[in-house]
Amino acid sequence: MYFEVGDKIKMKKAHPCGSHEWDVLRVGIDFRLQCAGCGHQIMVARTLVEKNCRGVIHAGETEYHKPEAKKPE
Repeated sequence: MYFEVGDKIKMKKAHPCGSHEWDVLRVGIDFRLQCAGCGHQIMVARTLVEKNCRGVIHAGETEYHKPEAKKPE
């Protein structure tokens, strides 16, 4: 799956604050995500993000869509 810094990710399970949305701060073998509801930051393995991601808004877009397997052209 393709993610970039600045994307918003909608995850399967909600954070304890109630938000499902996360901002991508770092991409690599692991991700640094920031909760859009409370601002809490976490480091998560790429495999867990890919497994639990239900939608993504790439930087500059306005609505969620399913994550893509490769970089959009």
